[in-house]
Amino acid sequence: MRHLRELAELATRAADALDGDIERAVQMVRATLQGGGTLFFVGNGGSAADAQHMATEYVVRYKKERRAFAAIALTTDSSMLTAGGNDYGFDTIFSRQVEALCRPGDLLILHTTSGKSPNLLRAAEAARAKGVATLALSAKGGGPLAALVDHCIVVPTDRTDRAQEIQLCIEHYICECAESDE
Repeated sequence: MRHLRELAELATRAADALDGDIERAVQMVRATLQGGGTLFFVGNGGSAADAQHMATEYVVRYKKERRAFAAIALTTDSSMLTAGGNDYGFDTIFSRQVEALCRPGDLLILHTTSGKSPNLLRAAEAARAKGVATLALSAKGGGPLAALVDHCIVVPTDRTDRAQEIQLCIEHYICECAESDE
């Protein structure tokens, strides 16, 4: 099947190119969790679903029984998102939550395939203003978001679907590494 072969080829390229970037992300997540911080996840569309998925893996479990890790998807509260969007504009739906909820010692993880969504750019800026560490998973060269975050893993593709598939594999690996510490 062509789809799976293309995905396998991209996975191999990503593994070869991103090994060091992924290990740095593992260390960021580990440091946050070991320091008592919270992982905050954001994204739009399919990336919002991935953000929610990963927050669940940390809170509930991924592969093994262990303590619950503090993780929150800022994509799931429909009242917060619609009120913020209505009152302040869609560009602020995540930055307002970052301002209210994130603290130094936390980690904001931004899921994107373009790296140019205004609401993610503003969330990264809000995190920086509060002294909150930031990690992005992007593609298509990283976009402007890559310059606003502490670390950006850029999947080497311009395809949205492939980027999301590889990003989820990377996120699962990071979660597995965090669980291995328990």
